[in-house]
Amino acid sequence: MRGGATVVLGAVAAAALTGCGGSHASATAADPAGAVPASAPLYAGATVRPTGEQKTAALAVGRTLTHQADPYLRLTQLLQTPGSPTLSFSRDVAPWLGPKAGIFLTSLQASGKAQSALVLSLLQGLGGPAAGGFPFGGAGAGAAQGAIVLDTSDTGKARSFLASQARHAGAHAATYRGVSYQATAAGVAFALVGKFAVIGTESAVRSVIETTQGGPALVHASGYARLLAGAPTEAIAHVYANAAAGAKESTGLLPLLIGRREANLSLVASKSSVALDADTLAAGSGGAAGGLLGAGADGAQALGELPADSWLAFGLGHLGASLGEDVRALRALASLGSSLQASGGEGGSSLTLNLKSLLDALLTPLAALGAETPQARQDFTRWMGSGGIFASGGNLLELKGAVVISSSDRAASRAAVAKLAAQLRRGGSVQPVSIAGTDAAVAARVNGLPLMLDIASGVDSSGHAKFVLGLGEASVTAALSPASALAGAPSTAAAASALGEGIHPNLIADVPTLLSLLEGVGLTEDPTLSKVLPYLRSVTTIAGGTRGLGAGVQRARVVLALH
Repeated sequence: MRGGATVVLGAVAAAALTGCGGSHASATAADPAGAVPASAPLYAGATVRPTGEQKTAALAVGRTLTHQADPYLRLTQLLQTPGSPTLSFSRDVAPWLGPKAGIFLTSLQASGKAQSALVLSLLQGLGGPAAGGFPFGGAGAGAAQGAIVLDTSDTGKARSFLASQARHAGAHAATYRGVSYQATAAGVAFALVGKFAVIGTESAVRSVIETTQGGPALVHASGYARLLAGAPTEAIAHVYANAAAGAKESTGLLPLLIGRREANLSLVASKSSVALDADTLAAGSGGAAGGLLGAGADGAQALGELPADSWLAFGLGHLGASLGEDVRALRALASLGSSLQASGGEGGSSLTLNLKSLLDALLTPLAALGAETPQARQDFTRWMGSGGIFASGGNLLELKGAVVISSSDRAASRAAVAKLAAQLRRGGSVQPVSIAGTDAAVAARVNGLPLMLDIASGVDSSGHAKFVLGLGEASVTAALSPASALAGAPSTAAAASALGEGIHPNLIADVPTLLSLLEGVGLTEDPTLSKVLPYLRSVTTIAGGTRGLGAGVQRARVVLALH
């Protein structure tokens, strides 16, 4: 699903409009999803004029993350179309904006450059260093296609705003199905469609007109309605995604999180945290749905077996079915970060070590293990069960980290050590090593990784076969024989408390420790990371886990605690 990396950011962007000007006097609101075509593969909706506790929470979170008194002011710039002068929310938007807003894509086939430009505009709008700008349109078939749909409180003033923006953009008059609108030569259109102010690509604006005249609307689509019925009522924004309506190949942030499933992601803000609830419908008969947030009980159990002193721990589901897809999604995410760096106008990093090269190096052996070939399935994935990733140690000298994969066939996972080593030998040196408590072990030099990677098979203290990719011998030993496990650790109990709803954690992260280690090797200067660093410094811990809601719906929750 190309363009999936815009999803969470789209939710934040839609919600971010909420802080821009207080409550709204009207007691009625029109849902933009009623004007969005049911075929839209990606839609974000939000309450943009909140009141009471919802407004207080949204402002508190925005101020904590951005350290700005008016954290959402720049989101007005998403409406700043080509040729437009600088917009003022109070002067140009507040007089006509209603309580609800939405943004949707008509296609997920935009090029990586267009995806990155859209993400960058949303990031920069939320307290970023420069103007975000209008996210749609542009030259070429790879441009992002979609529209912003805004409820209005005063259609006359909304019409005047649209006419002004169209005039500055050099638009000409046009008509579709009896509805007048303005469109530019580049395909950006402005229309008042019923009660909605719509700005987007011309094809997307026309699809809104078709929908309001009786075409299938997203609000009535069975999957959307089913997921929204169980969504948190206090959500400030939500994002709906339908992988079946997108591209055949799943890449990007969204499938990394939820896999090939119809999903709704809700953003819930409080004064001290932000929670993301990803509700997904059960996967079809095509196999495992994948997704890092879909690990379920297997992921929680895998996390519980990791070392108790881990400051980062992630329990994964059945890797035999999902490893290849997860690796592709992670590679796409790394590429997106590199594209964002370029879109921001910064040159390549002069650092010897940078995030993209490090991620590529770490993913190289995992890509070999998860290759979708008959030979890889026979040698590797057929014996894989659940898995876990951990990192521990408060400084670089004490750092330990590993990927730990449970095995249903001890002999096969032992043989896999030599088979993986043979593949890695093509790109670097491999040598046998002796590690106490293992059946087989080698040390491999992977291009881009500044230290040797130990690959080993063995059994843990309970006699279960495990396959380990560790950063040195101490990491392998910690993976197979931890002094104590996370299942009984205070950090796991704290994560369960933060998640609530009886959810067992499959993700735990201490963000200050992570940032301290990144600073120790100079990676916080990497342009890819530097753009999000101000937000990360406001986060203390991250917890994640899943539970079933019944009727084939599963909820994955991620909670970011703030300070």
